[in-house]
Amino acid sequence: MTVVDLHQVPVRTSPVRRLAQLFGGLALYGASMGLMIRSGLGLDPWDVLHEALSELTGLTFGTVTALTGALVLLCWIPLRQRPGIGTVSNILVIAVAVDLTLAVLAPPSALAPRIVLMVAGVVLNGLASAAYIGVRLGPGPRDGLMTGLHARTGWSIRLVRTAIELTVLATGWLLGGTVGVGTILYALAIGPLVQAFLPLVTWQKPPTK
Repeated sequence: MTVVDLHQVPVRTSPVRRLAQLFGGLALYGASMGLMIRSGLGLDPWDVLHEALSELTGLTFGTVTALTGALVLLCWIPLRQRPGIGTVSNILVIAVAVDLTLAVLAPPSALAPRIVLMVAGVVLNGLASAAYIGVRLGPGPRDGLMTGLHARTGWSIRLVRTAIELTVLATGWLLGGTVGVGTILYALAIGPLVQAFLPLVTWQKPPTK
């Protein structure tokens, strides 16, 4: 992923707008997850695991994502990571948003609308990821696990992320989670999408005079 030149990012200072972007981005993230679930064409690695655990336990998808996020957050302790308001909000808001989306959106039977849901889910997930990352109010539990392992082991971000997501994907698939073309599309597109959206939504501290 290409590094964003933050010197070219517009300065935003309003704390109210910053919080609004955080919660809006997290809500959109949960909704985009719901779209991909309803498409039935494959999920991102973590959601493959979440779906499998939801089916096995009978808990709602959102409840499983929240519990998984909380467990991952415990892994931050030995990694000496510090959560922010964005970290806690990530666990709560996404869980509610995905369950609400699943409650109001029925799974279509025809292939064409399923493809539309899949593509829309991936694109909106990219926008949502950029929005909540860009406010810089704390990473999500899974992102923090990745950066924490990177800091403690010295391994590259790419290696750590790949290892985590392959492990999660394989576990979820073995437990019965949905892997499909949407999984491949997500893996190929999410990086470029987040990179494209980040300059539009990233917050900077105003320059000192």
